[in-house]
Order: sequence, then structure tokens, then C-alpha cells
Amino acid sequence: MAAPSGRAGIGTLNEKPLHAALKEYYARPGDRCEVPFEGFVVDIVRGDLLIEIQTGGFSALRRKLERLTATHRVRVIYPVAVEKWILRLDGEGTGVLGRRKSPKRDSPQQLFSELVSFPGLLRGGRLAIHLLLIREEEVRRMQAPRRYGRRRGRRRGGWIRVERRLLEVLDKLALEGPEDLRALLPESLGDPFLTADLSAALGSTRRLAQQMAYCLREAGVLYCTGKQGNALVYSRQAG
Repeated sequence: MAAPSGRAGIGTLNEKPLHAALKEYYARPGDRCEVPFEGFVVDIVRGDLLIEIQTGGFSALRRKLERLTATHRVRVIYPVAVEKWILRLDGEGTGVLGRRKSPKRDSPQQLFSELVSFPGLLRGGRLAIHLLLIREEEVRRMQAPRRYGRRRGRRRGGWIRVERRLLEVLDKLALEGPEDLRALLPESLGDPFLTADLSAALGSTRRLAQQMAYCLREAGVLYCTGKQGNALVYSRQAG
């Protein structure tokens, strides 16, 4: 099971600041970065371990991970912003208009909104996900009304996200397999339960609770044991 080889530096031209900072934080002496491998580029190669840093959605990773995990162990590094600062720049992107702390705090459970793309891959034993709980800065720039006709600009009143910056890594959470994923269920959650119960225990939306239940079920560590009305009943134990 030979590790991929190749020159470093490929794929860094359009690299975003958060991705670059996390790669620098995570890399060790002897690692190789941006290594081409069978039509893909791997962020970090450490012996026979392939490491992917993903700061965006997981859907684009599915085909890549299916291929890589067929022959190698793969670790996905995913940042979770448990503290976020918003930096606002003027239309030219040179003057600072203000900086404030966002009231929004993501949680490790936010992972499940992305993991719906490939929850079953965790059952193969070659995929692990490491969460980095971070403090980040989101840089936004004001666009003129005629230039922000896209939906994302309208949602923020003309403010466009330019980039994300790493301020500090606060903690790490290694999810090496399905059992570690199930440990993210709230301790206060009874058994059996509905996704409405899970949503209340998490203090989250019903949608996130449904995504979490789906991922854990596909990973083989949560079981559907029946129905209560139109709602599925879930249990940590097989029925």
C-alpha cells in the first residue's frame, strides 16, 4: 500500500487563508503537502496516512474519499468555529469599518449537516474525522448594490464574505469511527427517542437532529425501532 508521491506546492495558487493556516498548524516535519495522487491532490501525506483539510461542504469530497479509502487510511480535518469575529471592510477592501464578535457559535454536532454526503464511509475502518474547535475571523466587504445581485449578497445586505482567518485552535476532537460519532449524542437524551427529542436536547433545529440521526443510522450505531405516529423512533440498541 504505497503512499502517493510527487512534488509539493501543487494546488496552492487559490488556497484560502483558513485552509493554509490549518495545513500549517497540522503539518509535521517530514510531511509532504499538495501531493498528486490518481487524479486528485492530497493536502498532507504522512507515511501511508492521507490527510484532507476541508473548510467547506463535504459533498465535493465524496468521490475523492471513496477512491482514497479504497487503498489508504484517510483523515479529514474539519474546523468548527465555536467563536467567530466579523471584520467589515469598505468597498475597496482596504479600510476597516468595524469588528464585532458574532453571537453565533457552531458546535461539533454541526458536522452532521455535512456528513450526510457519505456517512457510510465511516463503517469501512479507513476514514476518520478530526474536528478542530477554533476561534476564527470572517472578513466581509461591502459591495455596491449593482454588484451584489447574487443571493448571498442580498442575504447580508450587500456584505460579501471575502475570506476566513484562523485566530486560534481551542481544542480538538478525534472521531476515529462510528462509536465516536455516537458519543456526540447528548447525555441527557433518553432512549428510545424521536428527532424532536434530539433537537430539544441539542438546542438545535429539527433538520440538524434529522441529519444527525440519519448519519448515525447509516454508520451503524443508531437503530430505527419503530414509529410514533409519522415520526421514526430511534434507539442506541438494536431492536
